[in-house]
Amino acid sequence: MAKQTHTRPAATAGAISTLRAVLNGRVLSPDDAGYDEARAVFYGGIDRRPAVIIRVADAADVSRVVTFARESGLQLAIKSGGHSGAGHSTTEGGILLDLSNMKGIEIDVEGRTAWAETGLTAGEYTKATGAHGLATGFGDTGSVGIGGITLGGGIGFLVRKHGLTIDNLLAAEIVTADGELLYVDAETHPDLFWAIRGGGGNFGVATRFKFRLHEVDEVVGGMLILPATPETIASFVAEAEPAPEELSTIANIMPAPPMPFVPAEYHGRLIIMALMLYAGEVSEGRSAIEPFRTLAKPIADMVKPMRYPEMYPPEDGDYHPTAVARTMFTDAIDRDAAGTIVEYLRDSDAPMRVAQLRTLGGAMARVSADATAFAHRDSRIMANVAAFYEGPKDRAGREAWVEEFAGALCRENSGAYVGFLGEEGEERVREAYPGATWERLVEVKRRYDPTNLFRLNQNIPPTNGDQTGRAAAS
Repeated sequence: MAKQTHTRPAATAGAISTLRAVLNGRVLSPDDAGYDEARAVFYGGIDRRPAVIIRVADAADVSRVVTFARESGLQLAIKSGGHSGAGHSTTEGGILLDLSNMKGIEIDVEGRTAWAETGLTAGEYTKATGAHGLATGFGDTGSVGIGGITLGGGIGFLVRKHGLTIDNLLAAEIVTADGELLYVDAETHPDLFWAIRGGGGNFGVATRFKFRLHEVDEVVGGMLILPATPETIASFVAEAEPAPEELSTIANIMPAPPMPFVPAEYHGRLIIMALMLYAGEVSEGRSAIEPFRTLAKPIADMVKPMRYPEMYPPEDGDYHPTAVARTMFTDAIDRDAAGTIVEYLRDSDAPMRVAQLRTLGGAMARVSADATAFAHRDSRIMANVAAFYEGPKDRAGREAWVEEFAGALCRENSGAYVGFLGEEGEERVREAYPGATWERLVEVKRRYDPTNLFRLNQNIPPTNGDQTGRAAAS
């Protein structure tokens, strides 16, 4: 990112000087070395310049920054791993509270729990707990911050065996809008504990989480690549749904990229790039994977016994994709739906496009829909469609294609996963929190953040749409 001249108000400059004096962490202004690196986020096309970036060192720093934001009126953004597709991990002219230096973790091996600070990434947490043969399920990308993915729900490699990330959240420490650090669990502030399990960053800044750990050591996992036809796609889903709960799958239907392990004759042709994980005995895992290998001759088969942390390989830190996407839940991907997927992917000329299918059920579905703010427990499949774009002029066309594709694939309103929402408006946020879930979240928001200080997120205003709430959210 090119450095630009940036003039900030004298009051802001004075406040930055004060913050440097009272905080334990690092305070960066636009003139400081490292500012451009610190303001970067995962997704490309997001080029915002905060007035100040504060890399907090501890919960006391978080409390002071929240208080400063409340008193100054500046917009407050929270960054854990920086993976918000809507760009909520940063701000233009506001305060960026960066948790990335808060990486403490305390593992109770015998008690099967871990206290973890929210600057940790999923990969870092999994490596630390994996040293003891233990794990908590997050998503499928190691660089995602545990702060954001936990608050949104957490759908990953262990979702069918051990549920969502929030199903393994035992307690949390949260700095609320008044700057107070609260300990929350099922008995202490139970309303807030309910809300943060799926309600996103609407209620405060989570500084630590207490997670349940499971014995997940040697697994059978990796990537299986098959040719994509309507028959193989529908058959893949048909095999995944009744498979043992130990098996979670993520099927990415996409043009084959020119990866070294994909034969050249397949480059650009539609494939199923499936990420598969069997969290159980290796011999049983081999048997569970075998039916997928028989759907078609594999183009590449890298599914093998491994240690669970190997499911999070190193990532390219310079990779900043620009993409538009749509998330939804659906109850079936039959032959007709699979044909729709193939048709849309073949007809697009986007540099990269994908339909992703995650088969759900298992432990996730056994939790009551009203037990947490994640209300889609009965959903059988989560589908996501996405297209990469090249520059702002290309984006509008890709957005139109994604919207049309999503509508053709799922003709009825089937909800949304808040963790994958972009900047799509209040109606889509309400689809993530249907009916009574929305009403209950609004009430908790009103109690803990009545002025909507925490509004740079998939926002739940403290009112149901009246002028006061809209003003607070602006």
